[in-house]
Amino acid sequence: MLLLFFFQTVQLGCEFQRSAMGIKGLQGFVARVCPDACRTVDLREMAEKHCIDHPDVPPVIVVDAMSCVRYWYTPESWVCGGQWREYLANLEDFIKAFMGAGIQLVFYFDGVVEEKKRDEWIKRRLQNNKEIARIFHFIKTQRKQPGRGMFVVPSALPTFTRFALKSLGQKTVCTLQEADFEVAVYGLQHNCIGILGQDSDYLIYNTCPYFSIEKLRLDKLVTVMYSREDLCHALGLSLTHLPLFACLLGNDVVPESLLEGFWQKCLATSPHKNNSYNRRTNILLAVANYISKVPCSYSSLKDLEEILPMGSDKTLLYKGVESYLLPGQQSPWIPPNTTNCQMFSLQQQTAVCQDKEVFQLAKEQHIQSENYTIFNILSNGEIDCSNSLEDECDREIPGQALIYRPARQHIYSVLLEPGKGGAYPLVKEWFVYFGNPLQQPELIQPVQPSIPGGTPNLKTLWFAKGPDVKKQRYSTFLACFHLQDRMEELQALEAPVAAFCCLLAYLMMQVSSLSLEDLNAFVALILCLKGKSATQLAGLQLAQVDSRAVHLGAVFVRGLTTLLMANSACGFPFRMDDLMPWEVFDGKLFQEKYQQSHRGCSLEELLESNESLYTPFQNLKSLICKVCMAKRRTIQSRPRGNGFITGTQQREFNPRFQQTHRSSFVPPYHNQMRGFLWRNPQPQGREYGLEHPSRRRRFHFPPRSPR
Repeated sequence: MLLLFFFQTVQLGCEFQRSAMGIKGLQGFVARVCPDACRTVDLREMAEKHCIDHPDVPPVIVVDAMSCVRYWYTPESWVCGGQWREYLANLEDFIKAFMGAGIQLVFYFDGVVEEKKRDEWIKRRLQNNKEIARIFHFIKTQRKQPGRGMFVVPSALPTFTRFALKSLGQKTVCTLQEADFEVAVYGLQHNCIGILGQDSDYLIYNTCPYFSIEKLRLDKLVTVMYSREDLCHALGLSLTHLPLFACLLGNDVVPESLLEGFWQKCLATSPHKNNSYNRRTNILLAVANYISKVPCSYSSLKDLEEILPMGSDKTLLYKGVESYLLPGQQSPWIPPNTTNCQMFSLQQQTAVCQDKEVFQLAKEQHIQSENYTIFNILSNGEIDCSNSLEDECDREIPGQALIYRPARQHIYSVLLEPGKGGAYPLVKEWFVYFGNPLQQPELIQPVQPSIPGGTPNLKTLWFAKGPDVKKQRYSTFLACFHLQDRMEELQALEAPVAAFCCLLAYLMMQVSSLSLEDLNAFVALILCLKGKSATQLAGLQLAQVDSRAVHLGAVFVRGLTTLLMANSACGFPFRMDDLMPWEVFDGKLFQEKYQQSHRGCSLEELLESNESLYTPFQNLKSLICKVCMAKRRTIQSRPRGNGFITGTQQREFNPRFQQTHRSSFVPPYHNQMRGFLWRNPQPQGREYGLEHPSRRRRFHFPPRSPR
């Protein structure tokens, strides 16, 4: 459904990824003080004009996707782990609106966190932790989702947005540095009609026009264009002043903390000071007034660097101005013929991976949004993960960063070659979880998975062909999650269900507090989700929200990103599309199944009276439990009722446990699995015993067939 007021949203709370980094307060300043710089434009008319002026070149808008994801996510529910099918439908509507006007879109995503921005990244992540704590306090006390004023995007939303847009046929680019620079370059070099985003740095770059995603009316394709020329006119500056203006206000290169004394001097001499403005607005006007009187020259910049307390690095101002120069551009503030080093910084690094063929393929797949985090590890041995909706007060569930670390260690050993003496290079992890102060990266040792004959090298996994290699890819993937002994059963399943079972089995093995009720909820989720449309899921209403289910939903979705990483490392034994959350997860549906399971509902209610799901439910559950039993992990019943443990009695689960579901709902178990979850099932198959309270009968475990 086309959303008429798709992005008319209030300014929301914390975000987990890059928000409008840029220059603090500049966007609001332009709207309040320089209204002439905010022009309402019709993108359809601009596209038509472009076609007249350039009949051989289609109109293109380059999209800074990282600053747009919060506006794209409009489903009502956001705390439960994500309404992924609704979100996918929204993205499709967004694309169709522009296609209807003949406008092509190119989407850019941040591929790295640059070292110069790490301190700001850490500061925001720690602030996000406080916001998340407030969200969980609200959920626990009110038993519902907070209002939109506390909104945070669902965990891993930017990651899965990349793959969603790619699956919808869009050109999607993952950058080799922070996206704003590459977006500005692409817009300039490809004569785009504009940049769509919400980052005030696009007011500073001398590139194509800058359009607001926040002000976009999707039904009319009308938004606000921020005019650099009109901003300069209002401030008494020229376009060449803007990079220095940005640096003297504080940006990603020049910290605000170094500029306080300079601002005080500017305020003292400014003729524009207005008591009706806030302090930040007066600072912007005062700095603009100061710069307007400074001659545009490199010597003036050097004089400013001497005045400002730049500490040990006296070239910060130079670097800041240079960072806004696009290829082929010059600035009077820096010496002529200076090339922006951003374009070459990555190539100058000494890559962890020394195999040129492997490195080049990883780089190409990274840029084309085909793999996940692999290039970051192979290029500089570093990886980061932002906040998740995790309850720091729930000590029974470790942080997702710790839950999936053993799997990541195996993945690292697949990717990295041991050096002399057999030691692997350490991987630097910047992962957000409770108790991690993020003062420095954690140095993680790769650990070889248990694979007979050893771990295949990347040359084999990525370039070799043939059925034996396919088997190696699949078995190596499973070994990362300690499931190499279950290859036959998992390959017999449909790919999304097999991936779901891999993740669920790993979770059940790693987190000892997960109960039989949690397992029931997850298995019911994957079965009941099949065939449900985005509209049906949007209509699902929850009487209340359980905070522990919120936590588990976030942990599970983060687990899907670990599957993406393993799949990328092992040469894609799965299609990436099969590992997407809209295939296997829905936040509200999981909440419903979790609450039903923990209050001890019947099997009929849990599976929505669909008798054809009863056998798949028992068999998938049995598969997970067999995996856990083989690792000496027993799964106990621990019903929590309305969010609290309602009793102390616990039961161990094994393949012949006494089920809690009522006997009247035992289905006539025929071969109901055929064509639903298992690939090409055959009539015969070995039996696997499950016991029911009313009578014992033998349920047929699904037959296996080769993939």
